[in-house]
Order: sequence, then C-alpha cells, then structure tokens
Amino acid sequence: MTDPQGRLVAVVGPSGVGKDSLLALAREAFADRPELLFVRRTITRPATGDAEAHLPMSREEFDRAEAEGAFAFCWRAHGLGYGLPAALGDHLQAGRPAVVNGSRKVLAKMAERFPGLAVISITASPEVLARRLSARGRESASEIADRIARASEPLPVEPAAIIDNSGTLADAGRQMVAAIHGLTT
Repeated sequence: MTDPQGRLVAVVGPSGVGKDSLLALAREAFADRPELLFVRRTITRPATGDAEAHLPMSREEFDRAEAEGAFAFCWRAHGLGYGLPAALGDHLQAGRPAVVNGSRKVLAKMAERFPGLAVISITASPEVLARRLSARGRESASEIADRIARASEPLPVEPAAIIDNSGTLADAGRQMVAAIHGLTT
C-alpha cells in the first residue's frame, strides 16, 4: 500500500498525559461513525486495567506474527513490541479513516508508510505529568524525570493539532473530538 485513501490519525504524547482517557472519550463520541476505526494495538505486555485496552502477546508470538505479515506497521519502544493490525491497510485503502495511539519515536516512518498521516499531540505541564506518573507507581523518580525530559523534545512530524490535557479531561476531550472530526471528515 503506497497511497492510502483514508486518513490515519496518530495520537501521541508522553506517558501519563492521558491519551488512553482521551481516546476512550473520542471512541464514545464517534460511536455513530462506523467508518471511523479506532485501532486496537497489539503490545507485548499483559493486559491490565490501568493501561490501554490492547491485544496482549508474548514476544515470541509477536515476532512470529510480524514474520507472518499480521501487522500493517509495527515498532519496538521501551522494551515492548507494538503492532497495528494488517486489516488497517485494507480499511484505509477502502477510503475510510482511522485513529491510532501512536509513538513519537516512529512518526517519521509512520508518515512514510501512511501518506497523509495527521498527528494529534497531547501535552500536559511537567508538574501534571510528574504527579500522574508518580501516582501510577510504575517508574522510579529518575525514570519519571527522563520521560518528562523527552516530552519536551520536538516531534519529527508537524502535528495537525496540539491538545493540552493539564486541565479537565472534559475540556481536553472536547478538543480531541473536534480535532478528530476536522481531520476525518
């Protein structure tokens, strides 16, 4: 697939910024648009209630699935494998839009793979990020500091929209819905 007709929208932002919450709100808001696919990623980590609803896979299963062409796009970051299902390519080729939880690390490659890629960047103040990451209890103070430092680095692809999720989820959710609507209609 070199020229998809449907637009892929990648939502990116640092860990703790609220991407999963905003994507869940958007998915609900667009429930009446069956042509708008919210992509469920495959990730090499167990499914838990405090992370995105993904398809869990072992590293061995992921490697085998990748070799067998099960993914339209995949990457590795933070010691995990991430895959977008091969059916995404068919969906886009059919002229239908899709939204995916992306990764800043692979945006340039994603833009090559999916021409017309639009990026929505979710941000939050360093103080808000630190508070949210600390509350999760998954990372050390130095890991949190590293994540916050990376959050200020520029994206390799110019975002079509930037949403600050430092305030209320409802405010950021309205902005997210408006951005997705504008990029997919």
